[in-house]
Amino acid sequence: MPDQRADLDQNDIALLDAVQRDGQATAQQLGDRLNLSPSQAGRRRQRLEETGVICGYRARLDPVKLGLDVQAFVQVQLARHGAEEGAAFSRLLRTRPEIVSAWTMTGEADYLLRIYCSDLPALNRLIHEVLLAHPVVARVHSQIVMDQPKADAPLPIG
Repeated sequence: MPDQRADLDQNDIALLDAVQRDGQATAQQLGDRLNLSPSQAGRRRQRLEETGVICGYRARLDPVKLGLDVQAFVQVQLARHGAEEGAAFSRLLRTRPEIVSAWTMTGEADYLLRIYCSDLPALNRLIHEVLLAHPVVARVHSQIVMDQPKADAPLPIG
C-alpha cells in the first residue's frame, strides 16, 4: 500500500491538525490559520475528504453528563479461532451500543473493547449476560477507568 502521507504538503498537514482540533472550522477560519484564501482551504479540505484522509466529523459528548458514569476496557479471549467464530463475535459487537470501540489484538486477549455503562451493575450484566454468555467467548478481563488524565488527542501528524 503506498504511503498516503507522501501526497501531503505542509499546508495539508496543518489543515488536518486544525480540523482534528475543530471539525466545525469554516473555510474562512482554516484559511486564516493556514495563511490561505478561504477557497484554497476549502478545496484542500474537500480533496482530503474525497481521498479518505478525513473520514468524517463527530461531536465529542460528555459521557458523565449523559449518565454514562462507568468506562471500562474489557479484554476478551475467544475459545476457538476461526472465521466463523470471529464473524459471530463481530456481529455481537455491532449489536451492543455500550461497546463504543473494539480492536483485535496480539497477545493473550483476542479483542480489546472500550465500554461505557450507566453504572457497575450495567457493566456486570453486559459482561456476564452478554459477553461471557456468548458461545465463542472463553475469558473476559475488565479494567474500570478511574480517571482519564489525557483525553483522546488528535493524531500526531505534524
